[in-house]
Amino acid sequence: MASKYDGLARIIIQNVGGRENIISLAHCITRLRFKLKDESKANTDILKNTDGIVTVMQSGGQYQVVIGNHVPDVYAVVCEKAHLSAGTEAEADGPKEKMSLGAAFVDMISGIFQPMLSYLCAAGIIKGMLALFAFFFPSFAGSGAYNVWYSIGDGFFAFLPVVLGYNAAKKFKGSEWLGMSMGFALTYSGTTAMANAEAVGTILTGTAFEMSYAYTFFGIPIIMPSGGYCSTVVPVIVATYFAVKLEKKLKQIIPDVVKSFLAPLFTLVIMLPLTFLIIGPITSLLCSVIGVIFGALYDIPVVGGLLAGVLLGAFWQVLVIFGVHWGLVPLCMMNYATLGFDKILSPYFCVSFGQSMAVLAIYLKTKDKNLKDNALPAFISGMFGVTEPAIYGITLPKKKPFIMSCIAGAVGGGFIGLMGAKSYQMGGLGVFGLPSYIGEGTLYSMIIVAIGSVIAMAAAFILVFITYKDDEPVKKETAEIPAADDAAVTGGTIVSPMVGEAIELSKVEDEVFASGALGQGLAIVPEKGEVYAPCDGEITTFFPTGHAIGLQADNGAELLIHVGMDTVKLEGKGFEPMAKQGDKVKKGQLLLKFDMDFIKKEGYTVVTPIIVSNTDDFTDVIPEGNGKVDLNTTVITLLK
Repeated sequence: MASKYDGLARIIIQNVGGRENIISLAHCITRLRFKLKDESKANTDILKNTDGIVTVMQSGGQYQVVIGNHVPDVYAVVCEKAHLSAGTEAEADGPKEKMSLGAAFVDMISGIFQPMLSYLCAAGIIKGMLALFAFFFPSFAGSGAYNVWYSIGDGFFAFLPVVLGYNAAKKFKGSEWLGMSMGFALTYSGTTAMANAEAVGTILTGTAFEMSYAYTFFGIPIIMPSGGYCSTVVPVIVATYFAVKLEKKLKQIIPDVVKSFLAPLFTLVIMLPLTFLIIGPITSLLCSVIGVIFGALYDIPVVGGLLAGVLLGAFWQVLVIFGVHWGLVPLCMMNYATLGFDKILSPYFCVSFGQSMAVLAIYLKTKDKNLKDNALPAFISGMFGVTEPAIYGITLPKKKPFIMSCIAGAVGGGFIGLMGAKSYQMGGLGVFGLPSYIGEGTLYSMIIVAIGSVIAMAAAFILVFITYKDDEPVKKETAEIPAADDAAVTGGTIVSPMVGEAIELSKVEDEVFASGALGQGLAIVPEKGEVYAPCDGEITTFFPTGHAIGLQADNGAELLIHVGMDTVKLEGKGFEPMAKQGDKVKKGQLLLKFDMDFIKKEGYTVVTPIIVSNTDDFTDVIPEGNGKVDLNTTVITLLK
């Protein structure tokens, strides 16, 4: 399943010097601990200024990236993205969550599209801006400037299968070059020429699914969509999936001395014909099925247009995801030639605007800075008719906004279909497509699709704005506040978990704790090697090495008790846990014993920070311990 830490993981990997600079990676309760070949290659300043990273430290031969309490999740994603073998620390992560077929598909599509979203947005915006200039200044369309900019605006989409092949291979844990090779074959000029060549035969002759072909592969017809595979999505992803599987199998049976080149050779020799002979034709056939269904709907008296409009508006984005929306284009072109107009595709016009307004609603409501940064260009691109950044980068991964945008498309599309709006030519994308609905001496159809688009926009914005919530962890309910007088003005208190001397957090010889970056609290210099529960609650984390404990207090505080500095390096020696992760504990219950003399002998301090890691959930966190403390001494007061 796609993780919210994917981007952070990639930034970390890149700025520690890349995968080739990493010797090993482990993690403790708050930090990723890298051993690097050359620490000078790491971009420490960039990492320190990255959202999601508290700070960076270099200590004891380790390059430590401080994350916070969710470090196990980040660790797992970094290992995945850098193709690192997880060590013993990964065992606590548990088995991977099983996903339904639908969730797995969404995960796959989103994972393949997300890495290129920024550039997909840029290409879409460039293409839309050029369409605007060409509409108002027709002579500009033939200029050198137009062609230079259009080369990326249109070129990115023309060679989309190459980029998708790269990302798909990476997602399927295969060679990126294999995926690109599949994309190269599909976008090659000779492939496009074969698709546009004069037909020499047909298959399924006399049926609604009749398809022509110009070439054969040893007598087998090579069936391709009109115009070839440029800008298509599904064929290269499916082909790459099977190609990766095949190459892995071949590498298992081909001798090591020759498999580096024979495995790719046999994979391509086998998979390319299968792609052109099976994957392509199946996609074309599916397109034909979709076209016949929608064509028949319009023939139903009275309600045919409404039904077709609702279905097309609701499922157009789904058809785009699968790449089968192209099945309707030939019907549209045929109608232009025979009737002078088309109404089959008219309801789809409102969909990109509904999708765009769904993204705008998310942009206005979310507090996630990274999501805002992606949503705004996706909104702009969508208004120009390029909705892939909005679909794959924003609404589809969030699921519910995508469903809401489909509902809005159904409402707007139903209106357009019911009113019988017609298009008279192939027009531009987004707002630049409106002129294609002017014909027969009237603006009727243009007005109808404009109204339908406004309906879809309003419905999408309202539905998403009402229902959208950022993905945030659900906070555990706090226990009922006691009736004591001081509880009426505070969020509760935390007593000392140890016998010893309390000191200010700023005196701890570790800048991460001392700076308060991980939360407010204090530290204790222990007199006895024992840690007790400082409140009622649940042990949410008990690190396998025993040196750190995370507690969810019943009063809502999230506590971190960290015995010593860098004691994770002892690998559990000197620590004896007396409880385990998941235990419900009572204040004063013994949680841990540790050998102070052994730890000091090994060169480590036993100073123990007591941190409230969710400091922002309280009005104030007040450290009260000063000097000598015992197990009944209040050391922290929480203000609501």
